[in-house]
Amino acid sequence: MAYVNYYESPLGGITIASNGNGITGLWFDGQKYFGATLPEQRGEKALPVFKEAKKWLDIYFGGKAPGFTPPLCMQTTPFRKAVWEIMLTIPFGQTMTYGQIADILARQKGLTAMSPRAVGGAVAHNAISLLIPCHRVVGADGSLTGYAGGMDKKVFLLQLENPCRIGVPVV
Repeated sequence: MAYVNYYESPLGGITIASNGNGITGLWFDGQKYFGATLPEQRGEKALPVFKEAKKWLDIYFGGKAPGFTPPLCMQTTPFRKAVWEIMLTIPFGQTMTYGQIADILARQKGLTAMSPRAVGGAVAHNAISLLIPCHRVVGADGSLTGYAGGMDKKVFLLQLENPCRIGVPVV
């Protein structure tokens, strides 16, 4: 069974999904690909994992690195999961390029190269926004590229994490 819960952030409503054990989705309400992994059969239920996710969000929107990640359950393809796991390693207040993620993934798979464009597709379909920090992924020159939640949210999140770095390529 899938469960949902809701959180009101400074950027608007957030829907959080869980299978009862881990977070399976976290979306800004109305964002691109909203609820793409969320089954039609779902219910609202107060779960410990939702309490933990809300604690994480409270700390995060308070401008601090939470220092923990609630249990996650990535329901996706092996390629996307590999990309999402790399995104989990991007420290609070820092960024990584699509190309850097592609290089890491290529090394992990014993390949000479990996397509940054393919990585971009996996980043765009991240179903667990914020917890898996896709907003920290930037273009090769440090430019702010698309964000499923909207570019205004990406800018806000990067400024929240490190106000000194917005507009300055940091990789």
